[in-house]
Amino acid sequence: MHHPLVRFFAAAAAAVACLAPLAAVSQDYPTKPIRIVVSFSAGGTTDVIARQIASRLSTHWKQPVIVENKPGAGGTLGTDYVAQQPADGYTLLMSSSGPMAISPSLGKKLITDPLTAMVPVILVADVANVLVVPPDSKAKSMADLVREGKANPGALNYGSTGVGTVAHLSGAAFSEKAGIQATHVPYKGAEAVTDLIAGRIQFMFATLPSVYGHIRGGKLSPLGQVAPSRVKQLPSVPTMKELGIDGMEAGSWFGLFAARGTPAAIIEKVNQQVNAILKEPETLEQLEKQGATPIGGSPKDFADLIRRDYEGWKPVIQRSGAAAN
Repeated sequence: MHHPLVRFFAAAAAAVACLAPLAAVSQDYPTKPIRIVVSFSAGGTTDVIARQIASRLSTHWKQPVIVENKPGAGGTLGTDYVAQQPADGYTLLMSSSGPMAISPSLGKKLITDPLTAMVPVILVADVANVLVVPPDSKAKSMADLVREGKANPGALNYGSTGVGTVAHLSGAAFSEKAGIQATHVPYKGAEAVTDLIAGRIQFMFATLPSVYGHIRGGKLSPLGQVAPSRVKQLPSVPTMKELGIDGMEAGSWFGLFAARGTPAAIIEKVNQQVNAILKEPETLEQLEKQGATPIGGSPKDFADLIRRDYEGWKPVIQRSGAAAN
């Protein structure tokens, strides 16, 4: 029995290798509406990015591209659903690093192992994660938040978009590195931000697109960002490294997947079309406005990133105890 990652990359390689004989399959595709299933609730980053790509695909392909939200179980319900649909390219999945690269390490029994049941199509965008607090929070800086956490062990609650998501593990890693005891409160998606604004939780590591509008509108205050360097949308907010917290540089990514068995020529056609869309000024402007960085590349590039992420998050999961949840 091969390790799931070996099977995953073998499937990705096979998908690219047998393009020529399947070219005819993709010539007509798509001849009917396409669904992009989003594994989180409406209004979150995955949803926002999916809708931008769907709108452009619809324009290019002259077919409706419908976004359908199937949130739940830390983003894995959407994966389960797409894995059960016909592998014909008419049901795609837009998901993120949490369900696709982190969930397989959580130790809970997954209905669908994303590493074997899904084939990476294209990495669409990358975003920074931002530690945000409500505007009336006593913490006006990262030092304030850490002080408050140390003075009142267990009193700080942090939200996430689900167990095993980047938001959850970033909160766990931060608590460990800062030496505070904070309580994790998982949500199904964008509702976490709503509760944060209302002050029902005290802080959260949120993807920049999901909170950028609230930061500009004064509804949330950013204390630090998880990124290798300051993103241009938040030039005055220090990175975690600048704040003295090392090992927190990895943001979140968002990409398209297809069920295993989808014809390679269709995967290639979607990949090429989305790569072209990511170079369009309109798409660049829209994604940038949301705080996302368009990426693109080949299915293999995306598969390599997933492998690196899977291996990188595993020790964090083991130390955080998230696997026991």
